[in-house]
Amino acid sequence: MGFAGLKLEEKAALDILFLRLTVHPLDAAVIARAIALHQETKMGLADAIIAATALAHDLPLVTRNEADFKHVAGLRIINPFVS
Repeated sequence: MGFAGLKLEEKAALDILFLRLTVHPLDAAVIARAIALHQETKMGLADAIIAATALAHDLPLVTRNEADFKHVAGLRIINPFVS
């Protein structure tokens, strides 16, 4: 990971968080949906893959970057930095 300037405690906290996360596969359904999103919305391919993965697994997308995803129909967005 390239988190420059992290304190040792911060890195340890992130390591614990990442161990609790589920990694979802980039399968044919996600790829097809990502390509469609990329073409329909002109969003970047990386963002399209992220959105497509959330949609394919019926999961909310937790992000601080709401602006890049707010136009994706059916995508539930959670911004943990907003109360």
